[in-house]
Amino acid sequence: MLTAYGAYGEKNLYGKTVVGVIRSTFVLDEQGTVTTASYGVKATGHVAKLRRDLGQSSALG
Repeated sequence: MLTAYGAYGEKNLYGKTVVGVIRSTFVLDEQGTVTTASYGVKATGHVAKLRRDLGQSSALG
């Protein structure tokens, strides 16, 4: 699944090129179609930004 979604491959980790899981976020619609794909995201603040972008302000959406 990681390979199919492009979430596994080369990445930079502390200045070294390594192969592994690329931190990614996927948003799917009701039919299961990917509407947004973000790669190399940072953990800090990412969810809050994504929720703002999607227009969801509450924790329970």
